[in-house]
Amino acid sequence: MDYSDYRRYDAVGLAELVATGQVGAEELLDAAIARLDAVDPVLNTVVYRLDQRARTRARGSLTGPFAGVPFLVKDLAQDVVGTPTGSGSRALAALPAARNALVVDRWLDAGLVVFGKTNTPEFGAKNITEPEANGPTRNPWNPAHTPGGSSGGSAAAVAAG
Repeated sequence: MDYSDYRRYDAVGLAELVATGQVGAEELLDAAIARLDAVDPVLNTVVYRLDQRARTRARGSLTGPFAGVPFLVKDLAQDVVGTPTGSGSRALAALPAARNALVVDRWLDAGLVVFGKTNTPEFGAKNITEPEANGPTRNPWNPAHTPGGSSGGSAAAVAAG
């Protein structure tokens, strides 16, 4: 599946494609990763890549209403076991989480395939996504601007496809 096909669907539509066997979870993940690779060098939306973990999960037996749908989590209070939750802070950037946050477990139970963590201002405390730890996220409609807010990385990733 290429990006022009991928972008025509929301999460419900992508999940239906997987459930009906029209596309596999690995193929969806490949499309999502290819799109991230295309836009992230300019936008800086994702601060922790989980490509290999996601590929392993996509190859497995997934269940739930969103089985096989690629997904990014925010790098603020959304712990993924073994991966830092840096919260935009240099002090926390290398400290891996001991367990998943409850919300992450629920997303995984729903069948989502987490392939990265998105940029956020330090501790979500500023209304611009320009943390010293990870650098600024750029707005895909005008890279001279930041998308703002504590979900700036998430917002830019969604807007960029």
